[in-house]
Amino acid sequence: MARIGLLGGSFNPAHGGHRRVSLFAQGALGLDEVWWLVSPGNPLKPGKGMAPLPARVKSAAAQARRAPIKVTAIEQQLGTRYTIDTLRALRRRYPKMEFVWLMGSDNLAQFHRWKDWRAIAKMMPIAVIARPGYNSHAVASPAMAWLGRFRMSAARFKQRGEWSAPALVNLRFDPDSRSATAIRRADPDWASRMSLVSPRDQITHRLINRAPIMMRDIGCDRGKAP
Repeated sequence: MARIGLLGGSFNPAHGGHRRVSLFAQGALGLDEVWWLVSPGNPLKPGKGMAPLPARVKSAAAQARRAPIKVTAIEQQLGTRYTIDTLRALRRRYPKMEFVWLMGSDNLAQFHRWKDWRAIAKMMPIAVIARPGYNSHAVASPAMAWLGRFRMSAARFKQRGEWSAPALVNLRFDPDSRSATAIRRADPDWASRMSLVSPRDQITHRLINRAPIMMRDIGCDRGKAP
């Protein structure tokens, strides 16, 4: 079975920090690929500053080039509103793949606010990448109090013949200072320079069209690279 890491976010735009953390997780966990789930929209990020979905997908595809990373906007096609629904749909659609959810410690700090967060933890392993300034909040969070008993090292996780959940793996590496916010400040018109041709989804191979901002749960706050 192929082992796939799932990293969700707005990728507004994607940058080298997303690529770096994905390749680090891929090596540390023994993953075959990492899929970037480009969110159709995010209520926690202002719609005014959110580039159209095709532009964000194109920026992600450019960063993922020549790497074991695939870019998908499958959530738009699935019509899922919550993270839990997206993950259930992915498991149904790809039964011969094993998934691990990748997220930064900032998201772990608020994970208990996601819809059915315990169901997510029981569905697939979770790997948390440390982010400076958020680790103490993550350690003190209600989700960590519940997940802490399922912690294991990356080496042990990588060596296991079969995956099971719940499982929590903490990954630490040198922090990356790049951020989508800083890129937008320096280049607010970055999306306007993207080709008008609709990109093709690297997982479903469908054309990705511009979509309105969708209201979703807090679980879609995944735009910043951990």
